[in-house]
Amino acid sequence: MPDTLPIPRPVLPSDAAVPAVLTGPSGLGTSAARIAAQLNEARVNEAGVNEARADQSTQPPSEVGGDPAYAERPWGDGSAPPLYCPITERTDDSLGVVVDERLVAWGEECGFEEDELDQLRAARFGQLVTLAHPDCDDPDRLLISAKLNAAWWAADDLYADDTALGAVPAELPPRLSLAMAAMDPVPPMGEFTRELDETLANDRVLVALRSGVDHLSRYGTPAQVQRVCYSTFAMFVSWTAYAAWKHADKSPPAWEYLAARQHDSFYTSMTLIDVLGGYELDANVFYEPRVRSAAIQAGTAAVLVNDLHSVTKDLADENPPCNMVLQIAADRGCSIEEATEITVGLHNDVVRDFQAAHRDLQAVPSVELQRFLRGLRSWMGGSFEWHSTNPRYGSRPATEE
Repeated sequence: MPDTLPIPRPVLPSDAAVPAVLTGPSGLGTSAARIAAQLNEARVNEAGVNEARADQSTQPPSEVGGDPAYAERPWGDGSAPPLYCPITERTDDSLGVVVDERLVAWGEECGFEEDELDQLRAARFGQLVTLAHPDCDDPDRLLISAKLNAAWWAADDLYADDTALGAVPAELPPRLSLAMAAMDPVPPMGEFTRELDETLANDRVLVALRSGVDHLSRYGTPAQVQRVCYSTFAMFVSWTAYAAWKHADKSPPAWEYLAARQHDSFYTSMTLIDVLGGYELDANVFYEPRVRSAAIQAGTAAVLVNDLHSVTKDLADENPPCNMVLQIAADRGCSIEEATEITVGLHNDVVRDFQAAHRDLQAVPSVELQRFLRGLRSWMGGSFEWHSTNPRYGSRPATEE
């Protein structure tokens, strides 16, 4: 069993407990301005940060930071280097089963076929969100994330990635335009709306996306709902890049793939952290450059774990999707094992960069921000556990034949 950390229930401080450093504008609508000012004041000397990180890079991982929330975590059969990753903060299999049962029932309502429901059950998205959101124990809130993650995965498999399931690169862009209309309904356009509505109602992926956003809307504010929608649409743009590469039979260099991957990562899933936690991180704080950078780092680190665990599955596709390990191997003409080591090293560096950013941002006296940053860390740890135990990804890193 992995190490676990206790999750104390956050308690909002009284006004008297707020540090005196919170000075500046007061009154309705000014809290975000105060926090933004604090984020600016909390900036450390850039040269000092770079020097500290350079010092860290020369130390063994076990000596860097000494943070008990992180560990060198073995994965697969142990032949690849370990992943430096947050530990898993909560495992609650019974809660995950409850969410999964509700998710499969929802999938049937959306129109997924029996074999697809079996795959949905086997994917255990309920377990994923239970691991990734340890500050939420409400099955209905957890179901928000389970539904949306399942819908995103279905769109990815059926529209974008898996040729055996009908993914056709040339058809992806128009399919995604309809997916956006499903998630963010357009105003009525007279007689032209009827065919759109019929199409949205007769495609199980589009039904799932709309249903997931409807569920989100019952708990999230309009700003939180649109945040999720627009991060999804940015992810879709990356999917069209992959489709163009496939259509042109082109293998992009690893740096170009990674540029696209950072907007097609678990960052999209992480936009739900505060909704499931029952609070709202103000938009001006959520999108503050240092906070957004930390969130992108967390999402990218988590998706590199996904790439590492997906190599065997991806190689089995007659037209393999892009994958950081495969792109590095193609770029450098090296073995899968060597490309795996390089990807692990990149992942570990990104996690340490997030760790440093999180440490710096702890100077900001915002309960919501601190909960959100911990939520990012929790997501990485829970996602690692899910990938390591999910049959979709097998049990070991790929090797060349």
